[in-house]
Amino acid sequence: MEHAPILVHRISPTGGRRVVIRVHGVDTVLGVAYSDRDLVEFLRRIEIPDPEELVHGDSPAIGWQGGQPHVYEDSEEPPA
Repeated sequence: MEHAPILVHRISPTGGRRVVIRVHGVDTVLGVAYSDRDLVEFLRRIEIPDPEELVHGDSPAIGWQGGQPHVYEDSEEPPA
């Protein structure tokens, strides 16, 4: 089974989600995102083309683990 190369992990108890990119089987932590803006910035820094479109377009290249996509705190409602 193929996995998305960009993984947004489940929400941590203190908020935010760890973001990891997998290249050739090696995981690299990009940081902890507290919003889609943070996620876009992490992808921009590693020169991913069109990071806004990737995040906001719900690309299959991003795997959201545990919880709803685009939600970064347990009490937060998903965006409309």
